[in-house]
Amino acid sequence: MTQSELVKTALDLVSPGKGILAADESLGTIKKRFDRINVESTEEARRSYREMLFTTPNLERHISGVILFDETIRHATAEGTPFVEVLSEKGIIPGIKVDKGAKALAGFPGEKITEGLDGLRERLIEYYELGARFAKWRAVITIGEDIPTGACIDANAYALARYAALCQEAGLVPIVEPEVLLDGDHDISRCGQVSERTWSGLFTALHKHRVASDGLLLKTNMVLPGKDHPRQADVEEIAEITVNSLRNTVPPSMPGVVFLSGGMTYLEATERLNAMNVMGDHPWQLSFSYGRALQETALDAWQGDPAKMAAGQAALYHRAKCNGAARDGRYTREMEAEAS
Repeated sequence: MTQSELVKTALDLVSPGKGILAADESLGTIKKRFDRINVESTEEARRSYREMLFTTPNLERHISGVILFDETIRHATAEGTPFVEVLSEKGIIPGIKVDKGAKALAGFPGEKITEGLDGLRERLIEYYELGARFAKWRAVITIGEDIPTGACIDANAYALARYAALCQEAGLVPIVEPEVLLDGDHDISRCGQVSERTWSGLFTALHKHRVASDGLLLKTNMVLPGKDHPRQADVEEIAEITVNSLRNTVPPSMPGVVFLSGGMTYLEATERLNAMNVMGDHPWQLSFSYGRALQETALDAWQGDPAKMAAGQAALYHRAKCNGAARDGRYTREMEAEAS
């Protein structure tokens, strides 16, 4: 893929009215989701669930790309059509999670470093051949007493930059995902400070490693108070602080920011994205790359029952439609009545 093709793919992923479905849950995470609805997490159950998601009628109206897990990118429908073909035929871009998870950062209690650079070049070549056209790597930053340290932020920024450079070499658009976690009792101002330090360090590392900013996307947290803080911020405050922090650190040459939904309800994820887009034009597209916030109601409707496949798809489509509207600042609570 040439640089112009990388840029086009990145822009397509943040097309107006559309966002990314994160369906890259690890085996441990999907088991927790299935446990909640009393479904055993077998390979066939996981395949069937993802088939329900990916074959949702008209999903392409509001979903531009799907992040897959290693197991999932190799799966096919019950009739034998590979999932990557199902998505591509809809005009949805297949992507792949490539990191190996966050592990304890030696010498830095309470902090983590994401692993997976060893052998990554070869894995990216294989994923491209399987049909992936973008990838994702997640780093986690924890706020606590005396953390995060500069060493932790810089180590994760370096790993993200090396990953991103290898992705662009292989023809894949890298999504770089530094997530400042909600755990803790810090206020929203502290989250803003850490988020800005994290984003600034990331883009400095990306520049040093010659990663083209117009051929990548940033996936990250909204600026929020810790979940244990006594005062939770309102929608407008979150939108204003998040946008201002991004303006202070993220280059305008990057096509878009796709927010993660971790720690938020599906309604909060939609309303907060909407509030940011109501503010007006921004240097980059503000979109979504939601997992649970898109899938939760679909999973509850499906319940592992093939007879409830249509109900699960209707629930997924509704959430995709609501978030598609939030991309343009057009979402209202009245839209939720459509799901009834």
